[in-house]
Amino acid sequence: MSNKTTTEERAPGKPEVYDLLVLGSGEGGKYLAWTLARQGQRVAVIERKYIGGSCPNIACLPSKNIILSAKVASYFFRGEEFGITKDNCRINMAGVRDRKRKMVDGLVKMHLDNFRGSSAELIMGSGRFVGPKTIEVALSGGGTRLLQGKKVVICTGSRAAIENIPGLSEARPLTHIEALELDHIPEHILIMGGGYIGLELAQAMRRFGSRVTVIERNDRLAHREDEDVSAGLNELFLEEGIGVVTGARVNRVDGTSGQWVKLHAVQEGSAIVLEGSHLLMAAGRTPNTQGIGLELAGVELAERGYIKVNERLETTAPDTWAMGDCAGSPQFTHIAFDDFRVIRDNLAGGHRVTTGRQTPYCMFTDPELARIGLSETEAKKRGIAYRLAKIPMLAVLRTRTLSETRGFMKALIDAGSDRILGFTAFGVDAGEIMASVQVAMLAGLPYTALRDAIFTHPTLIEGLIPLFSAVPPVAKSSGAVK
Repeated sequence: MSNKTTTEERAPGKPEVYDLLVLGSGEGGKYLAWTLARQGQRVAVIERKYIGGSCPNIACLPSKNIILSAKVASYFFRGEEFGITKDNCRINMAGVRDRKRKMVDGLVKMHLDNFRGSSAELIMGSGRFVGPKTIEVALSGGGTRLLQGKKVVICTGSRAAIENIPGLSEARPLTHIEALELDHIPEHILIMGGGYIGLELAQAMRRFGSRVTVIERNDRLAHREDEDVSAGLNELFLEEGIGVVTGARVNRVDGTSGQWVKLHAVQEGSAIVLEGSHLLMAAGRTPNTQGIGLELAGVELAERGYIKVNERLETTAPDTWAMGDCAGSPQFTHIAFDDFRVIRDNLAGGHRVTTGRQTPYCMFTDPELARIGLSETEAKKRGIAYRLAKIPMLAVLRTRTLSETRGFMKALIDAGSDRILGFTAFGVDAGEIMASVQVAMLAGLPYTALRDAIFTHPTLIEGLIPLFSAVPPVAKSSGAVK
């Protein structure tokens, strides 16, 4: 069957039948569609706007593209440190945006090629369930189509949450989508949210030349991470001239983002006011599950509007699955891809589940934060005894050649054995270093395998040798939590 994006209008009441219908073309959905279509099944994917989902269009890849431009800018401003003049350095935000757009265009073309090559049909329009396994599509080019799937997968993703704060919606705040499309440098951007998205964009905007203030309701940045991570991020931001306001709850917003905004907040019982030119919302995500007729499909929702699924990603409706953000999976593209593998294997007769899988975390600030397995906070909360090894990134000689010595690495080792429980790095290319530790954990290798390995000098991964050489010996009584 040839791939097509069609505006053909079908006879009302008579659905077109597919082996698989996928609502949303995000990471998990597109890979499942391509895979089953290549096996000869009749497959259709319904996509409202972003071909390939948010990752290649408005989220992961575009943001990392912008972040790299900001890092290059930071090198220019640090030029004297490297013996290079920084005279006449100027940021062209339209050029920054256009570089990002060019990358996105290439990624969209790649996705269209994959749809054509797999024979999965891509239907552009807004889909809504009108019954079990039956979706009506309001086509982008006009008209409607009624589709029915023998099997249906929901992959509708999530969006930035806009809190119910007086004046907030009227202020028309930026989300990450609009922030990545800016063609000018905001004079002073206020960012509500001290999590991954807010912190990445805060640093990037500061490096482009904006004044930046981050407002976080909790008592520290990245509050779910260990305290030494939050402290490192706070120190980094203060050194780069980024304002940090923690423990503050915004209760009213005046003005319009892009012109002038004023946030009224309470911090430690006292009223404070913050003013800026732009407002960016980065305070959590909301699943895209409303207004798509899930109740008519027999699909129930869980807490906070996520689709209720079991460990096999099956919904409460027969032959209907959900994956990715809308199903409450950890909000990472790599997890959505693993959701695809769960459903793919189970459709082939396997028994693959989401429980017990490793979730690698990486925040692309500069330096990066990367974590796999248990953090100290989690280990203490669960009463798991561990031995701690920790070294500064300065001890990794490669960082000195890069002039990127900020941060640390640490590992949690089981108190009574050589098993690696967790690893955290706050440092240059932390995500790449983490992957090597993750592979060792997947293979069940003892930490001594990394300690005694021969790694190339001078590389960053070589730092795993001094790190794991710093593991304390097993105590005679190892029952106590570190």
